[in-house]
Amino acid sequence: MAKLWVVIKREYLERVRTKWFIITTVFGPVFFLVIMVLPGYLTVRGLEEAQVSNIRILDATGTGIGHRVADQIEAQRANNPLSKVPGRPLASSVPSVVEDLQPAKLVNAESVSTRLVMQKVAKGYLVLDSASLTSHKTRYAGSNASSLGEMDIIRAAVRGAFLSSRLQAAGIDPKRIDSLTSVKVEMSAERIDEKGRGGSGIVNAIFGFVIAFLLYMMIMLYGQNVMRGVLEEKMTRVAEVVMSSVKPDILLAGKVIGVGAVGLTQQLVWFGSSAAFITYGAVMAKAMGMPEMKNVTFPTVSPMLGGALILFFLLGYALYSAMFAAVGAMVGSQEEVQQAAQPVVMLLIASIILVQPILLNPTGKLAVTMSLIPFTAPIIMPLRMSAIQVPAAEIAGSLTGVGLTCWAAIWASARIYRVGLLMTGKRPNLKELARWIKYA
Repeated sequence: MAKLWVVIKREYLERVRTKWFIITTVFGPVFFLVIMVLPGYLTVRGLEEAQVSNIRILDATGTGIGHRVADQIEAQRANNPLSKVPGRPLASSVPSVVEDLQPAKLVNAESVSTRLVMQKVAKGYLVLDSASLTSHKTRYAGSNASSLGEMDIIRAAVRGAFLSSRLQAAGIDPKRIDSLTSVKVEMSAERIDEKGRGGSGIVNAIFGFVIAFLLYMMIMLYGQNVMRGVLEEKMTRVAEVVMSSVKPDILLAGKVIGVGAVGLTQQLVWFGSSAAFITYGAVMAKAMGMPEMKNVTFPTVSPMLGGALILFFLLGYALYSAMFAAVGAMVGSQEEVQQAAQPVVMLLIASIILVQPILLNPTGKLAVTMSLIPFTAPIIMPLRMSAIQVPAAEIAGSLTGVGLTCWAAIWASARIYRVGLLMTGKRPNLKELARWIKYA
């Protein structure tokens, strides 16, 4: 036990004393906050700043609906929220040009408009023809066709123009059309579990995604850290000296536990920092010009949920670290280790790929199945537990499966580690690995 503690202490202190650990631990939450909040913030601002100007509307319907579309586009620009913010005027725009055509002249008008776009005289052109009236199909071509924000504006303008045209045909006063059709609905979603109301459903979903992402990052980074440490000791022949006084099983256990303690320390610091960020989110939201985020609060984490999250992290980390350590003991160079580690990495990547579809339906069959498979459960089950109320039987079954798989992985990896750490030369195949396990 004394030797195990020495190995754990060495692995832990060797890493927490480095400058990079201190920097990533202190500034890690800031980095994750930036990469999670900034893209969404810039996306929202980009959509708000998007404006359609200098396009041609080719109307071959004979109903004058092209002028309604142009009016809708201009109304959208006038109602843009940024146009009402002092000091943030929108860029000047050229009004849309409406060209009323006979159907026979539409093809020629499209050719002319295409040349104008190529010459940068116009941004693009919208085609309204008989199909637009019968099946509500329109066509647009232009240099800004890849701008999702501008395409949404044009699509909404066409939809509004058709809607107002149909309402007017039904005998409704055109002056009342805008007041009847422009309705903005805001709906808040609150989570309810067995203990009652549990705060915002959106916040819990975001919290679940953050937890899953952090677990994935920690297991991936520190699992590979164990692998690189094993390979380094093998390549430098340090393992031969260490194993003369310490058993391979103790050395492996100490390395896994020590590196895992580093990851857990960083997780706790990041979790506390994230709680502080969200708690004082109102101040940050005001500074960033996002008043809609002022009511965001940190979700309630019960002691049972917190303990389960830590337990899933420890079991998941131990499972993958044991497999990564076995990979490091099998190979003899940095080039080989990347290729040999691909199967283990793919198992872990499969978990994070499923995060989004499972977050959209955390009670579905896919979510339940993936949270019970031992290799994906360390990521998926904490995600579901953070987002919804998971039955205790599913949590117990998932923990049992991960625990048994973890024990089997450690048992096999310890035997591969014991033999492979002193082996050099060609990388073993599956048959040779089975022989190593049996021999050890």
